[in-house]
Amino acid sequence: MEFKKVRQEPGKGLRLWFEDNLFELVVWYRPDGSLDGFQIHYHCGHEQLALTWRGGHGFAHSLVDNGSRSPLKNLAPILLPNGSIPWPDVLREFDGSSATLEPDLRAFIRQRLEARD
Repeated sequence: MEFKKVRQEPGKGLRLWFEDNLFELVVWYRPDGSLDGFQIHYHCGHEQLALTWRGGHGFAHSLVDNGSRSPLKNLAPILLPNGSIPWPDVLREFDGSSATLEPDLRAFIRQRLEARD
């Protein structure tokens, strides 16, 4: 499912956001319409993880700290470095969750995930 009312940042290009029961996917486009990057949020056990790809930088894998460890504080989520990427799991789950994406976007993300660069 694509969220239709995603907050956009003026002058920074377009941001799209998709979600299903396994993944969240955020896609960033440059002002010229070219793809700038994407971020896949997924769960592994009780942890939420984020796999981010940015053009010219490659992949970063992060643990999502949701900032709500204490009932007295509700801090903003932050990304913390998180070691190795379970590539076969990410690819399998992406394939199962991406059927409704626009074919060119799906192919681009799948290609980046396969190349791991």
